[in-house]
Amino acid sequence: MILKVYTSLLLLFLVNSVWTRTVRQVYNDLDPEHWSHYSSECPQECFCPPSFPNALYCDNKGLKEVPAIPARIWYLYLQNNLIETLPEKPFVNATHLRWINLNKNKITNNGIERGVLSKMKRLLYLLLEDNELEEVPAPLPVSLEQLRLARNKISRIPDGVFSNLENLTMLDLHQNSLLDSALQSDTFQGLNNLMQLNIAKNALKKMPLSLPANTLQLFLDNNSIEVIPENYFSAIPKVTFLRLNYNKLSDDGIPSNGFNVSSILDLQLSHNQLTKIPPINAHLEHLHLDHNKIKNVNGTQICPVSIALEEDYGYYGNIPRLRYLRLDGNEIQPPIPLDIMICFRLLQAVVI
Repeated sequence: MILKVYTSLLLLFLVNSVWTRTVRQVYNDLDPEHWSHYSSECPQECFCPPSFPNALYCDNKGLKEVPAIPARIWYLYLQNNLIETLPEKPFVNATHLRWINLNKNKITNNGIERGVLSKMKRLLYLLLEDNELEEVPAPLPVSLEQLRLARNKISRIPDGVFSNLENLTMLDLHQNSLLDSALQSDTFQGLNNLMQLNIAKNALKKMPLSLPANTLQLFLDNNSIEVIPENYFSAIPKVTFLRLNYNKLSDDGIPSNGFNVSSILDLQLSHNQLTKIPPINAHLEHLHLDHNKIKNVNGTQICPVSIALEEDYGYYGNIPRLRYLRLDGNEIQPPIPLDIMICFRLLQAVVI
């Protein structure tokens, strides 16, 4: 199970560089007689590398409009420009687009012509970070695997915008203006294969409801969340990485076994208002509790298994797997209590 989780995450984080590098290698041996053809087809504002004919580099050119995109293009780089609109006309021939980078432009929702995105039937990656969007653009291509909308002004998610995106594995909405009212019970309906959801740096006061059951990574840092609902994580039984740093969680806001979840391997609760370590599961490997209000640590109390039972089973039993524990920025005085080391025998680093 753990191997499958790590394999999925590895694919999620590394697929960009691996895919691009592989495609570049395929075209390194391109016949030079085709170079002139590709050059004549290239928009004058852009760069078309002969060794990578499926890519079009129009980034950092001060462009205010999207140039006509040749039919052969798979990878389109338009970041760091002054583009405000996405009309359909420049994309008419670009029916093979897989990747579009439109980060750091001035695109608004009104500037996106209706249907221009959904007509990109093969698009896998859509990057629209650092623009002027006020809501998630719609409709979107059903082929999408990654949608990155960080650092916009998004306060609204249209009904059903994600309902057909069954291939989406990553949705990044961090650093926008989302309130709890923007996340309804059916907002994420249809995202059956979503693995990473990032809603950090918004204005949430509650945990989002009805998340996709396959979610592996949930990032909710820098919100104003105070309470974890009872049995909240039973609806996302595969969640492995959970980040709740910089919120307003207190001891009263966490159910007695709120984080005692076997799937969670990395739990980050830094910069909250906790005065004690919440109960954890024996499977947890990384725990971040720095900059809270914790005054002391009792290893016997926080140990997820009986220390006496652990002595009986030794290294071959179900001993706690915690390897990294961060407690700095609290009111704890060294040294580290001996019972912490007795319980968590696999600890490799403790920051106090």
